[in-house]
Amino acid sequence: MPALPTIVHLDADAFFVSCELALRPELRGTKCAVGGQERGIISSASYEARACGVYTPMPTQRALKVCPDLIMLEHTSGLYGQTSRAMFDLCETVTPLVQRNSVDEGYLDLGPCGCRTTDEIVSRMRGLQERIWSELQIPVSIGIATNKLVSQIASKLCKPRGFVVVAPGEEQSFLAPLPIGKLPGVGGKTEVVLQQQGLQKVGDILTRNDSELQAIFGQGWREMTATARGEDGSPVHTDHDDAKSYSQQETFGTDISDRAEIERVLKRMIDSLLAKIREDGKRVRTMTLKVRYPDFTQESHGRSLPEAMDIEAPFYPLVIPLLGRVWRKNRPLRLVSVRFSGVEDGPAQLEMFARTNEKRRKLAQVMDRLNRAGISGGIQHGHQLANRKKSI
Repeated sequence: MPALPTIVHLDADAFFVSCELALRPELRGTKCAVGGQERGIISSASYEARACGVYTPMPTQRALKVCPDLIMLEHTSGLYGQTSRAMFDLCETVTPLVQRNSVDEGYLDLGPCGCRTTDEIVSRMRGLQERIWSELQIPVSIGIATNKLVSQIASKLCKPRGFVVVAPGEEQSFLAPLPIGKLPGVGGKTEVVLQQQGLQKVGDILTRNDSELQAIFGQGWREMTATARGEDGSPVHTDHDDAKSYSQQETFGTDISDRAEIERVLKRMIDSLLAKIREDGKRVRTMTLKVRYPDFTQESHGRSLPEAMDIEAPFYPLVIPLLGRVWRKNRPLRLVSVRFSGVEDGPAQLEMFARTNEKRRKLAQVMDRLNRAGISGGIQHGHQLANRKKSI
């Protein structure tokens, strides 16, 4: 299979302002900014305000002089973290490998998703971009490449709502004509110094010999040369606190294609993981299924509930549609797994379902206690008895 651009950088556009405009859509298209009203600074500005010279972190008083009709918006407590979690939860419905760098940007690795063509990758990410807008009213820019370095630069080229794909093998030619200030770590002052050295564009670095580069960049000249070529081997990692998840997988002794048995195994995993989630005093919102075929190719897909839950019942109905998305033509499967993400603290539920879910939670807690006490054979849900009936 040819190389594919499976690394994605997602960057929300004017994130704080976009969060506020989701609450006040009548202000879209205006010159507005989030920041301190008097002696504070601008923490985020709309693109209309940026066109007038407002930037981050400009002092508010100066911003109001540059743009007298600037509309100042106050921070809404708790809004940005809540929106960020929801945005990355949506990302995890596409792939389980999501790196949350900050509240407004992160990386996705589509390698586990079984995409076979660049067109399929583009389709999935266009869908994610549209879904984040339709569900959260947050515009995002996306860069797709073979590594994190190039995808990050690509995502920032065409803001807002940018979408740039760099094909495998074109990393160096993509970077070469860009201003050298587009490279990560090259700030405004450094860019001026490099320009004085004759390095206007990224490609200019590669026209210099080793001794010249060492004189300009010091001991980091090799790293800078690799960066100019678009080389980066760093992986997408998911060890951020917000990316905590619960997962379980089962590798079958013999490849199977029995749909009923596969559904039973997946529901058993849900039962096991939700017991652990309750024990930890957590709730989860997103469930992702993954399947692996005998040739070790794999597919994954996820869905999110409207609100995080700590009981099994809301997740059971997701099994069949998710399995339909990841299991191609009922091919025999080598492995299946379930992963829960979008982790939150404490039990809670939608008000309209509160009474029903509380009854289910109490029943689940009784089962948890009995199973921890080591009752012979364990206490199981009804769907786990199907396999026993077959053997009687």
